[in-house]
Amino acid sequence: MASSGDYQLLCLGNPLLDIQAEDDESLLTKYGLKPNDAILAEEKHMPLYAEIVSRKHALIAGGAAQNAARGAQYILPPSSVFYIGCVGLDDYAAQLRSACAAAGVHVEYRVDDTQPTGKCGVLINGSNRSLCTHLAAANEYKLDHLKSPEIWPLVEKAQFYYVGGFHVTVCVPAIMALAKEAAAKPEKTFIMNLSAPFIPQFFKQQLDETSPYWDYLIGNETEAAAWAEAEGGDIKGKGIAEIATYLAGLKKANEARKRVVVITQGTDPTVVAVQGEGKAREYPVRTIGTEEIYDTNGAGDAFAGGFVAGIVEGKSLQESVDMGQWLARLSIKELGPQYPYPKQTYSKA
Repeated sequence: MASSGDYQLLCLGNPLLDIQAEDDESLLTKYGLKPNDAILAEEKHMPLYAEIVSRKHALIAGGAAQNAARGAQYILPPSSVFYIGCVGLDDYAAQLRSACAAAGVHVEYRVDDTQPTGKCGVLINGSNRSLCTHLAAANEYKLDHLKSPEIWPLVEKAQFYYVGGFHVTVCVPAIMALAKEAAAKPEKTFIMNLSAPFIPQFFKQQLDETSPYWDYLIGNETEAAAWAEAEGGDIKGKGIAEIATYLAGLKKANEARKRVVVITQGTDPTVVAVQGEGKAREYPVRTIGTEEIYDTNGAGDAFAGGFVAGIVEGKSLQESVDMGQWLARLSIKELGPQYPYPKQTYSKA
C-alpha cells in the first residue's frame, strides 16, 4: 500500500549538527582519527571542533537517523515522517528544527537544559570522511519522553519504526519499546541500521538485545564485517553475502515476518538476504561519474532513507533498493547529508 502521509514513519536517533571541513590529514593525524571512520569523541578530541570552526567550514543538520528521516520525507507524501531524539536549549537545536521543518519532517525533541546540542566533526579528505561525535544532549534521551502522553499516541499511530544503530549507546529501553510494539502488531515494521563498525565492536550486547526484533537490518560492508568479527565462530572472516544470510537467519521474535538484511558496498552491488531463502541476492549500483561526486558524507543515510521510503510505500525489495541508490546518488552531489531542491522525482533505473 502506498504511503498516505499521516506520520506513518517514526525515526529515533541522535540529533547532531555537523561541523564539516576539508582536511589535508593534519587534523586526522593530530587527533588520531582514521580517514574513513565514525567514532564517539573522547576528552582528547574536544578541541577538534574549535579547530574545524576556525577553518572554512559548513554547519549542516546531521545525525544518521535524522538524515535518513529527511531522505525518506524527500520521497514520501507530506506529513509522512516524524523524528525523536534529544537536543539542548540553544542555537544549534534551533538550526536542526529549521532544517527538519524545511524538509517537512516533524520533530518531537526531548530538550535537555543541562547539555548543549550534540555535534559531529566531519573531516573530508577526497572521497573519505571521518566522523567524530560529541553526543552531549543527544546522550540524554529517556524512555519517559517516548512513553509520555504527547509522544506515545504518535508511536501507536505510526506503522514503521526506523532506529539508527548509534542510539544503542544512548537509550536501549526506548529502542526496545518500539521493537516490542512492532513485534506485537503484525501490521507494524521495525527497521534497524548498524550505523558504524564500533557499534558491533563495542556495543554488541546492546545490539544483540534488539536483534530478535529486526524486520529489516541495513548496513554497509565494513559494519557487516565488524559484526561478524564480534560474533566470532564460523561466520568470522566470511564474505558479505554469507554474513548477510547469517544475519537474516538469526532468531526472530515475530516469526510471521521474514527478516531482510540489506548490505551496501559502495560502488559494488548491494547485497540483500531474506530469511529462509538460503542465497543472498545482489543488485547493481547506479553508476555515477567521479566528476559528479562532491561529498560522500551521509550517502549511507540517504540510501537508508530512500530504501525505507520504498518499504513504507509497499514497493518490492528490488525497487526499494533502487530508491535507496537513487537518493544516495543525489546526496553525494551535494555538500554533506543534503538533498537537491527543487525536489527531484524518483524514477526507476
